[in-house]
Amino acid sequence: MADLFSSFEYQGLKLPNRIVMPPMCQYSVDAEDGIPNEWHEVHYISRAVGGTGFIIAEMSGIDPDGRITNRDTGIWSDEMIPAWKKIVDGIHRYGAKAAIQLGHAGRKAQDATPPVAPSAIAFDETYRTPRALTTEEAQNMVSLYADAARRAVQAGFDTVEIHGAHGYLIHQFHSPLTNRRDDQYGQDLALFGEEVTRAVRAEVPADMPVLMRISAAEYVDGGYDVEYAIEISRRYRDAGADIFHITSGGEGAIGSAGGPGAGPGYQVGLAEQIRKALDVPVIAVGLLDDFEDAQRVVTEGRAELVAVGRGMLRDPYWAVHASRELQGNLDVPEPYRRGYRALK
Repeated sequence: MADLFSSFEYQGLKLPNRIVMPPMCQYSVDAEDGIPNEWHEVHYISRAVGGTGFIIAEMSGIDPDGRITNRDTGIWSDEMIPAWKKIVDGIHRYGAKAAIQLGHAGRKAQDATPPVAPSAIAFDETYRTPRALTTEEAQNMVSLYADAARRAVQAGFDTVEIHGAHGYLIHQFHSPLTNRRDDQYGQDLALFGEEVTRAVRAEVPADMPVLMRISAAEYVDGGYDVEYAIEISRRYRDAGADIFHITSGGEGAIGSAGGPGAGPGYQVGLAEQIRKALDVPVIAVGLLDDFEDAQRVVTEGRAELVAVGRGMLRDPYWAVHASRELQGNLDVPEPYRRGYRALK
């Protein structure tokens, strides 16, 4: 029976365990040029040292105006490849695998003037009203995702994740709440994300699985439910997405960590439903900071992989401590071993 510390292999991706650090923006690019810096090196590589099997770097803009803020990372230029490669090489050095999340914030791009979106609908009164993309601009945006995927491969990432969740651009296209277009992208709400998936798939090696992150439910009046998300995800799967990273929320005031009844594992059921309906591997996420909670997700066969977000922000060595607590193992780098010798 698989558990949190079993290896996982899918296509060309081979993970030492099933513990994932999900993408979490650091808002730490002081130069505002999108290039990751020493903070990002320490942040990501320390989690590899700490035993995390799979590290997904934060949402990185495919376009300068696609970042949530100007202090976010990007991957819209070849000039960014060396900095990302340095981080990826460090992650690999300590036995972990790495992905990068490709994204565009759409109407949630706080520093864009103006932001762009499928339709000219502001997120709320504190956000600027976006300009609706033309059909040609939307088609060009697909190419930007593809270019970003190519750069990720050149930087040595083991895979890429397309951000189709949390109310960002792809989510805005496939949500009836935010897509009021009358062109092909409004007549078929899954089309934009499907085209992005196909374009990314064409830029990565055949044995490299493509990840798709999707919000499986919207916690607002008129928002879609998991059955709708399953059908959207089916389109993305058929276009080339292999592994689905299941979250929720993002199109209303209630965010991904504050949905109805939010508690440990509150999104696992959504991941399980998509897993069963589409026969795809899934990453479950959602307040799974407790070691036992995370372990049960895998041992009960509800998801292949478990992402630990806030818990890993607090503790870079979450995986080491989970291993020690759950199975009595101490798999830490030799320089740190004496720190555990007196512990029972």
